[in-house]
Amino acid sequence: MDFKTTDLCDDHSDSLKICDIDFRSFGKVTRFSGKIETVNVFGDNVLVVEALENVEEGSVIVVDGHGSKRCALLGDRLAGIAESRKLAGIIINGYVRDSAELANINVGILALGTYPLKSKKTGNGERNGTLYFGGIEWKPGEYVYADEDGVIVSKQALL
Repeated sequence: MDFKTTDLCDDHSDSLKICDIDFRSFGKVTRFSGKIETVNVFGDNVLVVEALENVEEGSVIVVDGHGSKRCALLGDRLAGIAESRKLAGIIINGYVRDSAELANINVGILALGTYPLKSKKTGNGERNGTLYFGGIEWKPGEYVYADEDGVIVSKQALL
């Protein structure tokens, strides 16, 4: 990826939303962008798996786990699905596990931190809805850009 969020902010600040969460990076890729696909869950990652298996190549899955530290919503097996399907990234308002293995997965992975317990598997939640966290709205079909300096969202593609 040949962009910097700082440069995009310089050129498009009036039309961007800037996330105010200081995510930690876990994937091998630290700079990524793509069209947003959303998942809203709490302590359950069945819909995360469904999204990983079905979204378009190059997408970024944005997961609102409501910042819950009850469980991890992504581990090495699910990140491997994202890598094999050539997804650009995953942004989780929640936690991940298997962090040593995630560091070798060729996908951008941002989350709040790590937690070793796996999630429940009941299928509760929602896909493709608008999410609200980090001081912004995350809408399916908009575009997200993430790097070492932050995460920004645009209604239109900037690259």
